Amino acid sequence: MIILGTNSVKAAGGFDVDNSLRFNDGSSDYLSRTPSSAGNTKKFTISFWLKRGTITGADQNIFHAFPGSGSRSQILFNSSEQLLVDLEAGNTNRLITTRVFRDTSAWSNIVIVYDSDNGTSGNRVIIYINGVRETSFGTETYPSSGSTSQINTTTQHEISSYDGSGSYFDGYLAEFVLLDGTVADATSFGEFDEDSGIWKPIKVSGLTFGTNGFYQEYKQSGTGTNASGMGADTSGNTNHFAVNNLTAVDQSTDTCTNNFATLNSLIPSSASFLEGNLRCNFASSGEYGSDSSIGITSGKWYAEFKFTAGANHYLILGVNDQNGQNERSRSNGSAGKGGATGKIGYRCSDGKYRVNNSHTSYGGSGGDGDIFSIAIDKDNEKVYFAVNGTYGNSGNPANNSNGIDVSSVLTGDTWFFNVGNDTGDSETQVEANFGSPSYAISSGNADGDGFGNFEFAPPSGFFALCTKNLAEYGG
Repeated sequence: MIILGTNSVKAAGGFDVDNSLRFNDGSSDYLSRTPSSAGNTKKFTISFWLKRGTITGADQNIFHAFPGSGSRSQILFNSSEQLLVDLEAGNTNRLITTRVFRDTSAWSNIVIVYDSDNGTSGNRVIIYINGVRETSFGTETYPSSGSTSQINTTTQHEISSYDGSGSYFDGYLAEFVLLDGTVADATSFGEFDEDSGIWKPIKVSGLTFGTNGFYQEYKQSGTGTNASGMGADTSGNTNHFAVNNLTAVDQSTDTCTNNFATLNSLIPSSASFLEGNLRCNFASSGEYGSDSSIGITSGKWYAEFKFTAGANHYLILGVNDQNGQNERSRSNGSAGKGGATGKIGYRCSDGKYRVNNSHTSYGGSGGDGDIFSIAIDKDNEKVYFAVNGTYGNSGNPANNSNGIDVSSVLTGDTWFFNVGNDTGDSETQVEANFGSPSYAISSGNADGDGFGNFEFAPPSGFFALCTKNLAEYGG
């Protein structure tokens, strides 16, 4: 099985992370807090889990403290997609990793320790990536002894923003922790799975948070101002963050213990990706497309796609295998287009499915606001398409009846959900839902194992595309 993301194991001791918070840089999403009193500016630990969204080629701030002018302290991905850590208030000493962070399908844990009183210069800032200390840096300058940081001062602190006005983070954050006045290593937040060797989270417990420390689980909990928002502090400190431009749908179940598929923004396409790579905008004409970030080699899988703009254009939804991927990367972007096997697509404007440029009448058409479903039966090599819950050709995925036989079309071992745009169309917008949607759901339906949030009920025996289900049904 090809799984572009990792984190397919259960967390230590049965610990599950229930929620993340999805940030969209185009919506200027961020959290903010201004401490009323200063804490320890020479010693602290920061830990968070993240999954990147769109790779923008511009700075994306993760954590930032800035008094409005002069020096600042910041953690960000720079325009070269490297991790930049600059915590000293003077902005003269920083670490920039050699490695780049371009994987938009996997969750990672980053732990950063600041201890300017440490007698060893190279230990004054320590970075751990998935439990392993980072040692390779393109820029490597450490704070002088006793240097202070803007972190834990009374200046505004922000998650996913630069001074509330730009350089926003795009992607998902979970389990965000600040320990004010405490030095802790990565083992306070995670451990390696004994079977897979994958770094996984552990329950945050027994830690000293200090004056300005906080623990964000991205659930509405606590007391005091902003306690009912998604920036609530659950450490007991009541250091809640204000929510800026985030809505209820930005609270996601896509987490470091159950990684859901998204669209793969790294596959060549003339499209923009938003909302954690769940919204795709085709803003120019041509045959372009993207696949799910997770591929399947067995089992039965369900996903929904909401047509949100461009009803008069030809949105193509379908399934690709690796053969279709290879051809699309050269030319054609949408499923079913082109002269090779490996693609089947459903054209939403006329209700026809397409294989190798051949169109066959199948089901209903749709437009803005309609929801299209795809049920993939990899075991029986069939595909089903539905419009607003009604399957074409009186198909019934649950009992294996009247599906489209794709055994001679999808010949590759690994299949991917696909969304694409047809020739000459423009300004088509679609939102994918693999179980953790970016749009509001009016009804709410999970799969048979209780995972996912869909507008329509997944057929019996079909599952949301997430790592917990893959471990159980993915072969």
